[in-house]
Amino acid sequence: MEAERTDPSDRRTKFATLASKRVNRASHAIKTIGNLSNRSNYDWAEEDVKKIVRELRRAVKEVEDRFLGNHGQAGGDFVIRP
Repeated sequence: MEAERTDPSDRRTKFATLASKRVNRASHAIKTIGNLSNRSNYDWAEEDVKKIVRELRRAVKEVEDRFLGNHGQAGGDFVIRP
């Protein structure tokens, strides 16, 4: 029995749909991280900000590497201790 092959246009449509949803969701989540900058609601140090930005850059670099075929190592969960 021959395996069914997915039509390339169907694969492209699926990619475009999922990519749009996931990038929009990620972008929204990043914007909500920016809400943490409100000093009247939160207490944070400059080092905390550097850790957050470093982690976000690392995650974006990992995505870029995967698309370019450089299989980077997946990172663990991000945590800031109180």
